[in-house]
Amino acid sequence: MIAALLACYPALLVAALWPAPVLFGVVAAASYLVEYAAPRAGRPLPELLGKVHLGITLRFAARETMALLLVARTAGAELPWFAALAAGMLAVHAVRALHTGLALRLRQMLSRMPVTTRNLDVSALRIPRMPPRLLRDPRSVPFLYADALPVLGAVLGAVPATAGAALALVAGLAGALALIPYVRRAAPLTDRARVLEVVGEQVEKYRPEVILYFSGATAAAYQARMWLPTLERISRRAIVVLRERGMARHLESTTLPMVCIPSSADLMSFRALAGAKLCLYVANVGRNVHMLRIPTLRSAFLNHGDSDKEASFNPFSRVYDEVWVAGPAGRDRYRRAKVGVRDENIHEVGRPQLQGIKTEGPGHPYRTVLYAPTWEGWNDDLFHTSLITMGPRIVRALLDHQPPLRVIYKPHPLTGHRDKSATRAHRKIVAMIEAAELAKSKARHPSRTGDTAPHIRHLVVTGPEPHLYDCFNECDLLISDISSVVADFLASEKPYAVTNVAGLPERAFHERYPSTEAGVLLGADLSGLAEFLDGEDTLARARVKLRSYLLGPEYPDALTRFNAAVERVFSGH
Repeated sequence: MIAALLACYPALLVAALWPAPVLFGVVAAASYLVEYAAPRAGRPLPELLGKVHLGITLRFAARETMALLLVARTAGAELPWFAALAAGMLAVHAVRALHTGLALRLRQMLSRMPVTTRNLDVSALRIPRMPPRLLRDPRSVPFLYADALPVLGAVLGAVPATAGAALALVAGLAGALALIPYVRRAAPLTDRARVLEVVGEQVEKYRPEVILYFSGATAAAYQARMWLPTLERISRRAIVVLRERGMARHLESTTLPMVCIPSSADLMSFRALAGAKLCLYVANVGRNVHMLRIPTLRSAFLNHGDSDKEASFNPFSRVYDEVWVAGPAGRDRYRRAKVGVRDENIHEVGRPQLQGIKTEGPGHPYRTVLYAPTWEGWNDDLFHTSLITMGPRIVRALLDHQPPLRVIYKPHPLTGHRDKSATRAHRKIVAMIEAAELAKSKARHPSRTGDTAPHIRHLVVTGPEPHLYDCFNECDLLISDISSVVADFLASEKPYAVTNVAGLPERAFHERYPSTEAGVLLGADLSGLAEFLDGEDTLARARVKLRSYLLGPEYPDALTRFNAAVERVFSGH
């Protein structure tokens, strides 16, 4: 794609010097199409060319210069129309600079708001609606394409080209003027004290009792997302406090009020949260300390899933007043790790999110295997993913299995965050599944085979939908790594296999990772996979027993236990 775009410019130069207006017009049109299509095809065109000083503004200016050269060669540079054309093209860029300045000013005003909200009535702030995407692009790229009018007009001569420049100038000026009302209406939002006062009044009116606090990268938004439905159903009023701008867009629809307060000083002085009594944390991040410094709040660490990973017994957990775990296994992890978390501060609250997981299979005429590897971890000591060393071989074995299996592949949201080899393995797996889908579709075409058996449709899940738990309900078997996926899957009581990436002896592996005791162990050479797929299920009773150990008792249900833990804090026990 980049080669095709760059090849257009020498061709444009030759066509302008020749001169060959028709050829110039064809090549210019092609260059615009490639310019428009490349970013939408997933190509990192702007970034790559910008690094070698061939940014988009330079590329458009070069095309305009060659259009001027074409007019000079065909009509002559001495004509007044030529001077008007040159001035018009320059003016188009001046107007674009004006529009960019206004768009950046608008973005700056909105980004300076000390607090943003969701599900709260802040109409008193009179926050203006955002302008259309065409207008709010701070790079003003859409208006760059208006230069197609003079560039392609140059094919017809100086007068049409000048008329095109005039139209492009009018369009750019209209876009800039249209932004001015938005900028004026956004100006009051820079009044920090006023914005904090209005939002604070609405939060106080809501009278929050429980806070769900989250800070982190957008790719980690799932850590907070999983707790929103639970907090909607407890008997106390909950509110979500975020720290990164725009994070709310990555959380699913919820009725819970949300406030995003990026500044630590603003957060610690935000009196509207003073009435709350309990703050729940789902991840151990540095910015937690800003909320932990509020002495009136009792802190409880929820985590974003119980697992045998080190994150489930992190020494940082001792900074919280309480640590809430799903079942006895969570308590035992902290006991064994001896990281300073007192046993009396650990409370078993279940996993309320798992209530919708079914214990029966999906009922398809073919078996479905879910492969859900974890990510590569923050360092090599936390490296549990099978994706890099085993992933493509696991998926290939599943795709080649007879009788055919349906494959659902759902990688961790943070896959490739630290190690790009994980990204490469992920792409290889996706390509394998897509190729298998294409091959089966061709082989089963009615005009060729007449086969009426149900078509197996494999599935790659890289976004929030379908949810992991929906994938649980759609599968018969799970293959995963050491992660909370394994513990959560036990709610289904279906067979599962766990990868032994480190190559530990089986006994040592099960002792170190108790959540694997009722699963089949897969070696680095895929030993155990055939037995898992085709052998007899002898671990059903073990899974039921392990489920209670990891997730707590079935009765009372997890939501009841979780709500009881919340009420205990309010009762002072």
